[in-house]
Amino acid sequence: MSMAKTEASEGPGDPRTTRAGGAGPASGPASRPQPLTGRLKLVLAVLLVAQFMLAVDFSILNVALPAIGDGLGFPLSDLQWIATMFALSAAGFTLLFGRIGDLIGRKKIFIGSLALLGLSSLAGGLATTPEMLLIARVAQGLATAAATPAGLSLLTTSFPEGPLRQKALGINGALMSAGFTAGAVLGGVLTDLLSWRWAFFVNVPVALAVVLVAPAVIKESRPAARPRLDLPGALTVTLGLLSLVYGLTQAGEHGWGDAHAVVGLVAGAVLLAAFFLIERKVAQPLVPLKTLGRRNVAWGNALGLLAFVTETSLVYLLTLYLQKTLGFSPLTAGISFGVLGIGTVVGGLLAPRVIAKTSTLTALVAGGIVQTVFTAALLFLGTSTGASLALLLPATFFGGVGNMLVIVGFMVTATSGLPNEEQGLATGLASMSQQVGITLGTPIMSTVVTATTAGSATASAIHHGVTVAIAVNAALVLLGVALAAAFLRAKQPAPAA
Repeated sequence: MSMAKTEASEGPGDPRTTRAGGAGPASGPASRPQPLTGRLKLVLAVLLVAQFMLAVDFSILNVALPAIGDGLGFPLSDLQWIATMFALSAAGFTLLFGRIGDLIGRKKIFIGSLALLGLSSLAGGLATTPEMLLIARVAQGLATAAATPAGLSLLTTSFPEGPLRQKALGINGALMSAGFTAGAVLGGVLTDLLSWRWAFFVNVPVALAVVLVAPAVIKESRPAARPRLDLPGALTVTLGLLSLVYGLTQAGEHGWGDAHAVVGLVAGAVLLAAFFLIERKVAQPLVPLKTLGRRNVAWGNALGLLAFVTETSLVYLLTLYLQKTLGFSPLTAGISFGVLGIGTVVGGLLAPRVIAKTSTLTALVAGGIVQTVFTAALLFLGTSTGASLALLLPATFFGGVGNMLVIVGFMVTATSGLPNEEQGLATGLASMSQQVGITLGTPIMSTVVTATTAGSATASAIHHGVTVAIAVNAALVLLGVALAAAFLRAKQPAPAA
């Protein structure tokens, strides 16, 4: 049966026309560069604007937290919940909303979630109590959990597998990583020049523009045969991810021995184990184990998780270093990450060319090696401003280039060789890896710093703690290189018929 008969998407090409690309570029006519039509440019622009905004939201409030605490009367110990409530809902509900998009249509979910994001951002900016703000953050997280996999699914089903999709995923990855970095800069600028409320308000016009334009340029995409919702699987994986993320955030805040952290992590592990048992028995599982068992899906997502754990947590470590050791203001520290943002954009534009000329595996391994080398270079950061910046700026630039090669390689690997009806699941898994990685990285590195400094907050103690954590960070990147070389050496499977 042809793909056109099994999929309701109106994308421009059959994804079976190229190989998965893991072992090398596709050959034959399907590998020739294809033109990016005017409609596809509009589709790409709408999806990229939305994904950039979603990435910004992960970091835009970090610098603004103290100002929010002063403005709304948040106790200092409770400020973490502003970030935690967003992370819990964003990471915990990704798989569930990815499948709901398959059921009712990814376009509907994408537009509806962007509308929710705009409304919740408006509510957050107008909040007058801590409770109102936290409710708005939960709603923002739910909107992100729905919009991210839906947007990625629309992107992968709108662009045929091969050079066009690789290019689209490269630009998407660059803007998402740059958005995370830009959020830190934008949050500092808006808070210093206007008010922390503008860190919320800035989403409103962007979300409104996407909601107004998207219906006219994006075509609906969903499987022709509507799968049933695996409710037991959905509940266990959602509760498991919520528990796991909660445990990790508590561990980062209070240490791995904290009772809440231990309970959250154990409950998460038990629930996720139950989820896999359920998936083996139900007729239409939320995550078919045959899909998760594909080498490119399983190991691609493992590499993506490590990529987001390392680079986003490095931003946290360098923020500590710049503010606590070198004495930078939050705004100056945020602006310093602009070089990293430029590096990620360059890497995102470079990655499709590397993949086209060599292979996805080459992009993963080469990018990981570059990121490892320049992350390790940060071990030589000192306590003098001039010499430190002379090392930090080029190291973060080239490290960002390497990290983006890995991220684009992960996105291509984890979504290739699959029929369109599995793209919702594949992009849901990729989105979950991304969001859990962003959430998981900071608690891990925070715990390393806390254990190394033994509670001391002096400039030299913070410098030592950050240095040890950077070594751990570089080791995790190198682990990703080893995993890619060991488990993705064989050709990735051809797309399903």
